[in-house]
This record gives sequence, C-alpha cells and structure tokens, in this order.
Amino acid sequence: MEKLNFVKNGAVRLPPGFRFHPTDEELVVQYLKRKVFAFPLPASIIPEVDVCKSDPWDLPGDLEQERYFFSTREAKYPNGNRSNRATGSGYWKATGIDKQIVTSKGNQAVGMKKTLVFYRGKPPHGTRTDWIMHEYRLASTETAACNALLNKNSIQGSVAVPMENWVLCRIFLKKRSTKNEEENMQFGNDNRVSKLRTTKPVFYDFMTKHRTTDLNLAPSSSSGSSGITEVSCNESDDHEESSSCNSFPYFRRKP
Repeated sequence: MEKLNFVKNGAVRLPPGFRFHPTDEELVVQYLKRKVFAFPLPASIIPEVDVCKSDPWDLPGDLEQERYFFSTREAKYPNGNRSNRATGSGYWKATGIDKQIVTSKGNQAVGMKKTLVFYRGKPPHGTRTDWIMHEYRLASTETAACNALLNKNSIQGSVAVPMENWVLCRIFLKKRSTKNEEENMQFGNDNRVSKLRTTKPVFYDFMTKHRTTDLNLAPSSSSGSSGITEVSCNESDDHEESSSCNSFPYFRRKP
C-alpha cells in the first residue's frame, strides 16, 4: 500500500474534514522517535524545515493553525550545548521549565517538551510577541539506545543527522480574543453586581410613635369589632413599661 503524502511545497495539505491533533506522546513516540531511527512514519505529514532560518510568520502553512516541523538544532557556540535560535527579525526565548513526556501505559519517560516565546529585536531588549513554540526532543534514556544504531549507520557509509540534533516543533499564534471576551463578560457582570449593590435597602422603623400612621393602620375605637383597644401610658396597669410607652404603643385585649 502506497504511503500517503500530505506535504506539498513544505506545507500540510489534508483532505476536507481531516485534522491533525496529535498528543505529546504521539508526537514523540510515533513521529520524532521514528524519524530519529529512520523508521517509516505513520504519514508524511510533518515537513523538514529549519525553523530558525525564518520568522514564524514566514514559515510554510496556515498561520491560523498549529504547524508542525522536523528541525535540527544548531549550536550557538562551537563547544557549547546552547542552541542558536536567532531569526531574521528576532529570536526564540525559552520560558518555564521543560516538561517530561511519559507514556500513558507504563509511565516511561520518552521525551521532553520545551516552551519558547518569540521576541522581536535583539536580546535582551526584544519585544515579546504572541508566537509560541513547543520543542520536543527525545529523553536522555532514548539517546543511549540510539547511539549504537547511529554509529552502525556511519560505519556503513550512510549519512545521518546526529540524533541529538533532531527536534519536532509545534508553532502557533496565541489567541487573545477569547481572553478579552471573558474579561469583558467578567467586567459586565461586575457592573451589574455593583448596580445591585448600590441599590440601598429601605428600612422601616417600627419603634417610632407614629407607627400606626406609617403602616396605614388606624387605632380601633371602643365600638370596633376587633376587640383590641389602645391603652395609654396614663392608665394604671400591672405592667410597668414607662420607658416603652414613650416609644411603642401597648395593646390589651378587651375583657
């Protein structure tokens, strides 16, 4: 069966309805590791591009989608391990700590993922952009297992790129619109809450002398049918409520 090739002119061309959304484990095990060992890939869908030779917006592919590339790391100094990630308009700068990629079955470390951000200008005064790159490399345990095969291929006369130089890059543009919409929604909710909070509640003082007037209740007369009459403070009674009589009317049921 002929293997399908989805790379044309350095860009991925998938049939309508197809999407390429691999996991970190699939990228390392099924693609990067196979690339290093020169094994057949599941599909020819990841082109070989030197990502540091071009700015991220000039790389092949759709700028609105995630793009994947096999690339090689160039040493910044002849005797050093640091990579040269400078481009024409800026440079890639690592951020955070590297994440270990483990298998879902067995929890075995197979690779590492480094996150980088693109800056315009010259270091260390570059301007941060929204371009993000995830750089995948094989774990150190995989390096020792591949050295023997690499040396064997060199003895047989085949030319191979050193294993430690091969990386797989995922490059995408971080979207901020969704975050802005969420902030606007949050601020809108806060405004509505603040409006509710500014509405002061109305308190009725039921301890005033004019309580019956505030509640639209008129005191009952002696001929009323309610059977409740108001007792003034001057009447003698067993209850000594002199202080409360000045503030709250005192009621007694008619005998």
